[in-house]
Amino acid sequence: MDLYATVFEVIDMRSFSNLWYWIALAVAWSIASHWVLGVPYDLVHRAARHEGQAQEDLEAIARVSCNRLLSLSEQSGIGLIATTSALLTSLGILGFWYGMEFAQAVFLLLLPMILVAFLSVRTAGRIRSADLKGKELRDRLGRHRLAIQIIGMISIAVTSTWGMFHILSYGVLR
Repeated sequence: MDLYATVFEVIDMRSFSNLWYWIALAVAWSIASHWVLGVPYDLVHRAARHEGQAQEDLEAIARVSCNRLLSLSEQSGIGLIATTSALLTSLGILGFWYGMEFAQAVFLLLLPMILVAFLSVRTAGRIRSADLKGKELRDRLGRHRLAIQIIGMISIAVTSTWGMFHILSYGVLR
């Protein structure tokens, strides 16, 4: 058996019938909903309960994360948008026009994450422009997390529906 066959046996390209794809999908959405704008959400709860130093920590981390995210979007935003658009277009064409299951799976994983990234940049801009602190900051982070969770639920539902359709239509083994 050559190296090429071994690699593709370990990394099964039939993504929707692969347990590792579904684990990766669950982990990706779990991380996305826990790290809201780079701030761990348990810190938001701790700041709401204890305020004081916990609230100061939350405000400092949120300020640094928002500034970092906005700086990245200002410096290389157009390049990132162009590269991301080309990547998603390529994956969409390969996946849904040419029927490559792996491209479909990656597309269905990345597209909603890109939406979360755009939402995060918008929320970071609103936090910085309004200079949110205290309860207003916690509320904004909570609404942002809720939006991420809604996008995640829709994404998982669409991905699992498409995956089931694909498996039932084409079978696990070709």
